[in-house]
Amino acid sequence: MIIAFTLIVFLVLILLIGKVTLVNKFDKEVKELFAQSNNISNIVFHKKQLDHLPEPVQRYFNYVLKEGQPYISYVRITHSGFFKTGLKKDWIQIKGEQYATTQKPGFIWKGTTAIFIAFDRYIGEIGRLTVYILSLIKVVEGKGGNYNQGELLRWLGESIMYPTNLLPSKLLQWYFVNDTSAKFTYNYKGLSLFFYVSFNQLGQIVEMQTKRFMDENKLENWVIKVSNYKELNQVIIPTAFEVLWRLRDGDFSYAKFNITKVEYETPLKFQ
Repeated sequence: MIIAFTLIVFLVLILLIGKVTLVNKFDKEVKELFAQSNNISNIVFHKKQLDHLPEPVQRYFNYVLKEGQPYISYVRITHSGFFKTGLKKDWIQIKGEQYATTQKPGFIWKGTTAIFIAFDRYIGEIGRLTVYILSLIKVVEGKGGNYNQGELLRWLGESIMYPTNLLPSKLLQWYFVNDTSAKFTYNYKGLSLFFYVSFNQLGQIVEMQTKRFMDENKLENWVIKVSNYKELNQVIIPTAFEVLWRLRDGDFSYAKFNITKVEYETPLKFQ
């Protein structure tokens, strides 16, 4: 009996140490992320920037931005939702915490479930995915060129939550497709990325599609669907996200998130 109790106490301590270690590592990476990027809120949006953009893109920016609105530099987000670890797996509940910068592309996300904790990030031009079971056992360590591309794509697609990042610049250019869609390209540090974007009549973005590596070798159609636009902290953004793979056999959804909090220009971790 004493031996069993001692073993339980030992295991609890090991798990607590693992959790504290992950928390400290996450805190350090959030600080590193924010330290690498500068504040650009002195730059403001003017509607004349839209003059030569495709009409549906103009509708979008007129819908989400106001004249004189400062560019967003730092973002911090929380969300709830559901997630699948595989296309044939069941949905599990997940809570997320995310931080992003715009002057220098970067983000870090922590997703917590009853089973695992996942960390997705793009910091210092390096993309990585790590997953731990019980805050202790690392079961996934994804890194390399495909992850650099994939994580930068995630940051770029999620720019819809910090929409001044989608305004045309030296890195980002918009192109006409038709009355309800457009394409933008983004070139950064040797990576050339794109999204095809669909708009509704209000000017809301409803879907974004690109090519992303589904595994080490397979490049597939990757889609972000968004809805339920709200004005949060003077910025209009979607608050419901569905992320899926558009494969030959159909659409396979693996993430459904609802934004619970968005804050701008506070380059600090939530307490």
